[in-house]
Formats: sequence, C-alpha cells, structure tokens
Amino acid sequence: MSDAKEASSPGPRHFIVTLFGLYAREQGGILAVADLIRMLSELGFDGAAVRSSISRLKRSGVLESVKVGSVAGYRRAPRLEGMFRSGDERILHPHRASAKDPWVLASFSVPERDRHLRHRLRSILTALGFGQVTPGLWIAPATITEELRDAIARAGLSEYVELFEANHLTSEHANATVGRWWDLEALDSLYIQFIRRFEPVLKGWQDNPNQSDANAFRDYITVLTAWRRFPYLDPGLPLEYLPKNWSGVAAETLFTTLRNKLDTAARRFAQLD
Repeated sequence: MSDAKEASSPGPRHFIVTLFGLYAREQGGILAVADLIRMLSELGFDGAAVRSSISRLKRSGVLESVKVGSVAGYRRAPRLEGMFRSGDERILHPHRASAKDPWVLASFSVPERDRHLRHRLRSILTALGFGQVTPGLWIAPATITEELRDAIARAGLSEYVELFEANHLTSEHANATVGRWWDLEALDSLYIQFIRRFEPVLKGWQDNPNQSDANAFRDYITVLTAWRRFPYLDPGLPLEYLPKNWSGVAAETLFTTLRNKLDTAARRFAQLD
C-alpha cells in the first residue's frame, strides 16, 4: 500500500484544486464531474464529499459549472485564471533568488476612510510570501513582482501601492534582517515535517519501482498538494541569507524527485491524455 495514503491528508477541496492545476488546461480548462469523482475516490473520498466540495468551490467563485455536450463539468473561474497560471508556475517550477538579485519593496498608504482595505492588502502580500519590514513596507525577491502587480490590480488596490526595486546595501546584516522579516525557524520546521512524511514514499518507490499507476497517482497528488503551500511561505529566498543546512533545499529536491518519478504514471492513471 502507498505510504502517502497512510499519511494524514487535506480535504477534497485541496485535492480538487491540485487536479485542476495539473490536468484541466489540457482538457480545454474543463474537468468532468465524473472524472473528478473517479480520481478522488482513489484518495479515499466518496462522491458525496466530492460534489459537496465542488459546490463550495463554486459558491466561493473558484469554479464555475459548464457542459460539454451532455457531460457536466467545471472550470476554474476565468477571472482567476491569471492567478492560477502564475501559481502553477511557482509551484511546479520554483525559482530561488540569489544574493545578487534585487528585491521588490511594496509600500502602501491607505486613507483612514478606506482603512478596511488595509487588511486586504496585507492578506494579498502575506499570501504571495512577502515579509514585513514595517507595517506599511513589505519585501520579497523581485522575481514575484509581476504576480504582485496582477494581484493588486485584480483587487482594485493599485492606487494605494508603490513598488520599488532595490538592492540590499547592508548585505552583511542580511541574515539577521531576513530572519526578522520571515519566521525562518517555523518554516524550516515545516520543511522537516514534509521531508519526514515523504522520504518513506520515495524509498518505497526506489525499493519497489513497479507499483501500479493508481499508487503513483495517489502518491503524486498527495505530495503535490502538500507541497503547494511552500513556494508561498518561502518565495525563493536567497540561500546566502538563510541558515546553514536549510531544510528547504532537501525538501525541494525530494519533491522534484518524486514528481519526476510519478508524474507520467499518475497521468496515465488519470486517463486524460
């Protein structure tokens, strides 16, 4: 039996988002309800749970229902497609900045009459992985500048935000300052949990590479769903500014190895080629 199957799992909504990111674009952006139920049954969810999760995603504006002939399906909301596309790129093809690369600084000032928008701005910046320098000044590797531009434009908040590209001139203090802007100890602990959970999965495939496509699908979707949050918690921070033996390197290598090993068989099981 798959080791990943034994591990605790997120709810079906998280897996549905993963499946859309992996397979929907190749199907014209649409996944049939029947296919979602079939695939998620391999992850231990019954049809009722899947339909309920799809309905919640529809109500929250993430998915919208469509029909292809007589087949009922769903697609990701077109207004969110740009966000999903950049998210897919960040998750599946993470980029780590170097100490020579610039930073992007986001400075915002919201009038008191619009103070309710401050929380929205902070939520966007946090969700993209920005660190907080001061309450009105946030920082991240400049590689995610366009993601930020798109996010604040979609939210109608561009008028409140000024963006700057900058170099860290006091780089001798960078390790200490980056440690204040991001909770590196907590993040390293999450990476370690990921490694402990999925190293046995990789060993299982190394010891027994002739497992079924169904096992490959279960393990791949599980590891990818668990990995999805990391490129947003760690937006490609330069290794030069991180603690020695940073667990993120081993975690990313583990994820990439499992992806390369399982993706083809998982896709074959999904029967969407």
